[in-house]
Amino acid sequence: METLIQDIRYAVRTLRKNPGFALVAVLALTLGIGANTAIFTVLNAVLLKPLPYPDSGRLVFLSERAPQLEGMSISYPNFLDWRQQNNVFEHIGVYRREAFTLSMHDQPEQIVGAMVWADLFSALKVKPALGQLFSAEEDRPGGEPVVLLSYGLWLRGFGADPGIVGLKLNLSGKPYTVIGVMDADYAFPSRAEFWIPVGLRYSDPGWQSRGNHPGLYGIARMRSGITIEQARAEMDTIATRLEQQYPDSNSGARVSVNTMLDTFVRDIRPVLLVLVGAVAFVLLIACANVANLLLSRAAVRRKEVAIRGALGASRLRLVRQLLTESVLLAFAGSVLGLALALVGVKAIVAVSPNDIPRSREIGLDWRVLGFTLGIAVLTGIVFGIVPALQASRSAMSETLKDGGRGSTGGLRQRLRRVLVVAEVALSLILLIGAGLMIRSFYRVDPGFDVSNLLSVEVKLPRAKYPDAPSRVAFYRQLVERVASLPGVQASGIATGLPLGNNGNQTSFRVVGQPEPAPGHVPLTEVVYVSSDYFKAMSIPLIEGRTFDDHDTKDAPPVMIIDDSFAKRYWPGEDAIGKQVKFDSDAPPTTVVGIAGRVRMEGLYNDSGRVQAYFPSTATNWDNMTVVAKTSANPTSLTGAIRQAVISIDSDQPIYNARTVEQIRDESVAPRRLNMLLFGVFAAAALLLAVVGIYGVMSYSVAQRTHEIGIRMALGANHKDVLKLVLGQGIVLALTGVAIGLVGALIVTRWMQSLLFSVSALDPITFAAISFIMIAAALLACFVPARRALKVDPLTALRYE
Repeated sequence: METLIQDIRYAVRTLRKNPGFALVAVLALTLGIGANTAIFTVLNAVLLKPLPYPDSGRLVFLSERAPQLEGMSISYPNFLDWRQQNNVFEHIGVYRREAFTLSMHDQPEQIVGAMVWADLFSALKVKPALGQLFSAEEDRPGGEPVVLLSYGLWLRGFGADPGIVGLKLNLSGKPYTVIGVMDADYAFPSRAEFWIPVGLRYSDPGWQSRGNHPGLYGIARMRSGITIEQARAEMDTIATRLEQQYPDSNSGARVSVNTMLDTFVRDIRPVLLVLVGAVAFVLLIACANVANLLLSRAAVRRKEVAIRGALGASRLRLVRQLLTESVLLAFAGSVLGLALALVGVKAIVAVSPNDIPRSREIGLDWRVLGFTLGIAVLTGIVFGIVPALQASRSAMSETLKDGGRGSTGGLRQRLRRVLVVAEVALSLILLIGAGLMIRSFYRVDPGFDVSNLLSVEVKLPRAKYPDAPSRVAFYRQLVERVASLPGVQASGIATGLPLGNNGNQTSFRVVGQPEPAPGHVPLTEVVYVSSDYFKAMSIPLIEGRTFDDHDTKDAPPVMIIDDSFAKRYWPGEDAIGKQVKFDSDAPPTTVVGIAGRVRMEGLYNDSGRVQAYFPSTATNWDNMTVVAKTSANPTSLTGAIRQAVISIDSDQPIYNARTVEQIRDESVAPRRLNMLLFGVFAAAALLLAVVGIYGVMSYSVAQRTHEIGIRMALGANHKDVLKLVLGQGIVLALTGVAIGLVGALIVTRWMQSLLFSVSALDPITFAAISFIMIAAALLACFVPARRALKVDPLTALRYE
């Protein structure tokens, strides 16, 4: 221990004598360690920590699946059968997001919550902060309307009034009794501000249909000792039984059973793993950079090391002393890197709080501290071991005979060049990865014009608008009034907009074609729209007509399909006039128009399902999205649309007023965040590589001062000297680029799942990034090359 303390003291004194070297080394390590700690902090909270529920490893997520579709919502009758017939779950519940109008502070406000089965809370093992949870009597058709409030809504809307329990709230025109307030830490589903019993909706005809999937998803707690494989086998057995009982609605339907944690982090896991690889590259480049600096210092310190050896220090003792300096640098870099990581993580969460699952749990804990400590020790050894071994190998007798000038041997020069080549190669791989993501991000066409479009959501209370005619009349008036507003070029309504994954699909059969095989019934996306919707959204109508006032619920059913629908089911034929059946008991639906295909699920998600539009006048949906195409800034229209709604119904609020450009940005936010982070890390890697090349070339020029002086004395001109220095640098850069290209060809294949409309081997990206890397290397060589031009031959010869 005493020897270690001596080594630390000596290392501190040595580094204090060389503040410039110490500063550059610590800054490089701060970048590398900080980037790794930041990504690990996110990965730790999202992937490694258990969910914040007791014994969360037994929690599973339930959904339905069909041959063409994963992650379908659950049919309510199917759920009731699952609940009664399974023997593997201790508790099982379902939930569905729901929006209601709540009047607070004399203003109607749209709030988003969830309808849940009472057993969901038992599955999660959560308790309220005030009051009580739902009872089985309340969670049934005809039960008393009750509501649980979130802690945030209780604070924001009711001033944390402890007497809130028992108060009646008017939710969308219906009174609900507050029975409790959930704990401040409870947030499932995310951003929910209230919870009501799902059983209250079972009386709705749509919910009683086994073929309807009304946005319900399940959470269950497996019994003690039950594995997820056993749970899957049991649910498959139940699904097979239901398929035999109800072949029309359940043909091919199965149950997906996945751990709750895996379900919630499924989309972000590959992103985080790719980023882990990226920051590992940054750290390796930083280590190579600092190793280069240490090799340079080793040349200067050869005499010092030789003297210590001559005084009796063993080679092991010398290596340990030099490694102590390296680890000390790494610890300094880790302290600053931890601070940088905490700032970076806060920025990541602030920029994209809704796109990172479990973002509320991201923060410093013992795992993060342990990771930072471990990476500090590891990096100190990684970048310090080779310079330490090289320095301790010095021939002491030859060094002591030297006139006091540190010199570096051929091996040390080769090591430095190898390190620079490695930096260039690793940087190139990161830059190519970032370039692929950038090209992928900007290449996808949504299928419509997102500019100058405002969207506003409206949900009519069922108590006030109980039937389809009243809802259709309201929305018809609203579309007419919005269309007449100054600056509005076209307006329409829809049950869901593109890029938003409206989640509505239905099965169908093409009239006149063979029946599909069991379990292979095709699915189509379903959207109800008004006549001017296509004009407002700039979706091209390729053939046929749009909807008109005659397309009502009582008229023969009609539909508009996208061009992929026509090509898939009537190739080489005119699809206008063709018919499709959606229900065996209903009349066939006739195709009256063909529209262009749009990105329905998201800009980077394409299920390949065909798309079908139906007239909004033929549906009883209570919630619609209003879209308005404007000639000016669309956000300036929000107030006018609000007034148009109030002019029809003074108690009716609007919510989610936003431009369609914002919807597009939200749909790509996770990929944008990934692209930005990857770009930042690639830029850091490029900076470190440029610094590394600059350092090697500067040191090379300093070591070759005598040689350059002789060349100039013998007649070499500035051009010859420039070619000499730049040539050495460009050889290193080209070697690194060649190795990096091979590495990128291998590594980028793992990124294909993160790319869209761009190949992982895109030649344009590879060529452009290679050019940028070579140009940056030339720039790094230019300053040392100019310094070489200023060498005075007489001074150089006299120096030797």
